[in-house]
Amino acid sequence: MAKRLWILAFAVVLIASGVFGCSPTPPAGDEEKPDGAEAPQFDGEILVGIMVPVTGSEATYGQDMENAMKIAADEINAAGGILGKELKFTLGDDGCDPQMCTAAASKLVSSEVVAVLGGYCSGATIPALKIYGDAKVPFIITAANSTELIKENPGWAFMINSPGYHQADAAANCFERLDVSKLAFVHQGDGFSENLAELTRDEWLSRGHEVVAYDVVNKGEQDFSSLVTKIRSSGAEGVYWTAYHADGAMLIMQLRQGGYTGEITVADGSSSVQLLEIAGAAGEGVYCTSPPVVDYLPAAQRFISAYNTKHNQEPGPYAGLAYDGTYLLADAIERAGSTDPDAIRDALAATENFETLCATITFTPENVLEKSNFMILKGEGGKWTLIE
Repeated sequence: MAKRLWILAFAVVLIASGVFGCSPTPPAGDEEKPDGAEAPQFDGEILVGIMVPVTGSEATYGQDMENAMKIAADEINAAGGILGKELKFTLGDDGCDPQMCTAAASKLVSSEVVAVLGGYCSGATIPALKIYGDAKVPFIITAANSTELIKENPGWAFMINSPGYHQADAAANCFERLDVSKLAFVHQGDGFSENLAELTRDEWLSRGHEVVAYDVVNKGEQDFSSLVTKIRSSGAEGVYWTAYHADGAMLIMQLRQGGYTGEITVADGSSSVQLLEIAGAAGEGVYCTSPPVVDYLPAAQRFISAYNTKHNQEPGPYAGLAYDGTYLLADAIERAGSTDPDAIRDALAATENFETLCATITFTPENVLEKSNFMILKGEGGKWTLIE
């Protein structure tokens, strides 16, 4: 515990004093040392895998997560590393695609990483669970949150983004506060969006409300005219889009252009501000069941500053969770006292009241967060604003 608190306190001092964020992330094995600071003397290294999409339609999210993990690693290494060893990363690009994810997981396992951080698209992440489980590699999932991950988890994966049933509850609460009783759902048939649509539909019906439309569309679809007509004729007072931001923005624009005036809410896969940028005026008044975006977390302001200085941009919606996952792993390895996989897994499972930027982490027996970390945002002036 003392080691954990010392590392976190040292990290805060480093960020506040501007030590980090002065140049682009250096290549692995060639990290820059803070000016005027004595370089820590490491006794070897701890190699950790990062599995995120850095190519394909969701590459922006994946790069953002990798950036945040590297900032956390810089801080941890500047404070002496983990067990006196230097934290190093190796990347596996999952492309938000099941086949690419399988290849990335196999690559990371063959690289003999002690653990893996990442996982963005649930449908792509699911096949990696067995690979990591069979190889006994602890896996901290920093974004993906389909409940299908829980069903497939062999006991080696830990989710630090709240699971789908937490989001279903948040969405139902949001629509009830908007005085909606008739709801339409649209998903894309993948492991994340279909799972969330099913969970929210069931939660909505259990509360005595109506589901008047429930539709699946193809990824990359451009023409939603028939769907807009169906939703309008259904009498839906609200629409819940459970998939990703690029296609979600197109649907929102066409709903508004087609005369739909009801409430629209999108899920966390559409929490990027890019949805509002693409949707333009149609994005005004859209709600989002969002992961814990760092912009609205007081404890994250130093992290935001460091990220902005280093990468000349604001951190994205999953940056905080990625940063937190890195510290969680470092803490678990310290508590385990070794890089033995069983010891790391047991330490992760025993995590209780671990304070991070985004949440206080305590895991259930299923290795998911005990308490929801979702927040509700609203599109206003081309930006997301916090509602609750």
